[in-house]
Amino acid sequence: MPGAVFDEMGLSDHEVRRAYQGLREWLNETPPDILSLRREEAETFFRRIGITFAVYGEGGDPERIIPFDIIPRILEAAEWKHISAGLIQRVRALNAFIGDVYGAQDIVRAGIMPADQIILNDTYRHHMQGVEVPAGIYTHISGIDMVRVGADDFYVLEDNVRTPSGVSYMLENREITMRLFPDLFSRHNVAPVDHYCDELLRTLSSVTPRHCDHEPTVALLTPGIYNSAYYEHSFLADQMGVELVEGPDLYVKDDIVYMRTTQGPKRVDVIYRRVDDEFLDPLAFRSDTVLGVAGLMQAYRAGNVNLANAVGAGIADDKSTYTYVPEMIEFYLGEKPILRNVPTYRCGEASELAYVLERLDELVVKETHGSGGYGMLIGPKSTKAEREVFAARIKTSPDKYIAQPTLALSTCPTFVNEGIAPRHVDLRPFVLAGTEIRVVPGGLTRVALREGSLVVNSSQGGGTKDTWVLND
Repeated sequence: MPGAVFDEMGLSDHEVRRAYQGLREWLNETPPDILSLRREEAETFFRRIGITFAVYGEGGDPERIIPFDIIPRILEAAEWKHISAGLIQRVRALNAFIGDVYGAQDIVRAGIMPADQIILNDTYRHHMQGVEVPAGIYTHISGIDMVRVGADDFYVLEDNVRTPSGVSYMLENREITMRLFPDLFSRHNVAPVDHYCDELLRTLSSVTPRHCDHEPTVALLTPGIYNSAYYEHSFLADQMGVELVEGPDLYVKDDIVYMRTTQGPKRVDVIYRRVDDEFLDPLAFRSDTVLGVAGLMQAYRAGNVNLANAVGAGIADDKSTYTYVPEMIEFYLGEKPILRNVPTYRCGEASELAYVLERLDELVVKETHGSGGYGMLIGPKSTKAEREVFAARIKTSPDKYIAQPTLALSTCPTFVNEGIAPRHVDLRPFVLAGTEIRVVPGGLTRVALREGSLVVNSSQGGGTKDTWVLND
């Protein structure tokens, strides 16, 4: 795996990559004070329309504006074609795997994956065993995190197939870039992303439950205003033209889900749920939840409502399951993987555990259920004391950790306080799977705004960029 940092624009004015030539010319023409002014305008725009995320437990105001970098990231059409094909292949395999997990478990019978990896996994939901889901689709909305380490070297870092977030930032980033820099935008033939919500609604409407013989009613179920992604929930519901509902807005009667409206009860056929499994139904999961709907799972099993993403889909985005995805692609699809995994060590296996413990100063160690950049150790940037603490945690529960080499994430030009400087980035494209699989050209580019940092999560100081895919 390449060790040197790959700069996506190029090393100098004389070595600018083709996709970035127009941007480089524009940057040379634009005074720094204009860029500073545009950055301030972008922040004002985000504040005015309320584009926030929430971080609790750190004191102060939990509602924060996600930092937005005004310099876009650019991908060529050929690069996107390769990425898109790999994403579609991967989501097909993940859906086949989830269906197999809650079906015959052929992957276990074939000796590719141990049964304990499924049955003892915290994300496995026995309630789904034998449940038929519409069109065989379990993960309708997927956010696949990717990194780039070379001109042609793209790796999948992890799969988010439960309730992936961030697409609203992708859409708002494009909107604000077009407002602030119409001259720059007009110099490039950029593929649009503003049809995402239309595609999302089309995807949800294509996977109606078995007992739906009418035009489906779609609703988006949110945990409420205190959820960190509430802005996105309300944004997507508004853009799709569907109702944004909370648990108390719904009820189940005769295994059918109804929505309370000012005009009386209305049947709901498809629920895009942004509530985690364990809070969905107090009769099936946590009895103390007030976020879900009593009887929802029975209505789901009866074929009277569909849930997107499916209950139990989290079995496919567990970080230890991730290590098996290349084998899934070959097993279920009979194809070679188009996109590669990052080499990963399973700490639950004795030989790999010993390797990881010997090289903690070289590796990135992650909790299999961790997210948001938490619960991880970045070896090369850690202290001896931090490594000792983490080693004790790993030894106590080795099956809850995986380790990977420290990647030399690619960099993109970023406008920071010191001026334009390279900063590390990743990419989360969004894949929609219904009766067809669609990938909107682009995605959410997250950027580590702190110099030298590899952590791109907004909750830990990261920001976002607009992502441009150039048409041929």
